[in-house]
Amino acid sequence: YKVSPFPGFTTKWVTEITHVDNGSYFVDEQRFGPYSLWHHKHFIRKVEQGVEMEDVIHYKLPLGWLGRLAHPILVKKQLKQIFSYRESRLSELFGTIPGKSAKLEFKSF
Repeated sequence: YKVSPFPGFTTKWVTEITHVDNGSYFVDEQRFGPYSLWHHKHFIRKVEQGVEMEDVIHYKLPLGWLGRLAHPILVKKQLKQIFSYRESRLSELFGTIPGKSAKLEFKSF
């Protein structure tokens, strides 16, 4: 699919599912796109009320200091929007677990 990492610039983003542990996790990695590195591990856990998902993403922006400058201004905001949208769609489709709320943390960059 196509993404717009910067205003006025659109590029293709191709990821590949590279690892699968049925019932536990799967990993997608960028093959072509806006990041220097994108490694996204999706954990899936059965819990009493249903299924809980956790995402761990390691990514690196291109362009050195310019990419680091763009992170808090553009990229972090876009990632928050992407995962907020995904959370709302998953909630619409599958419901929510009472007492559980989604959170998005950026631990390091």
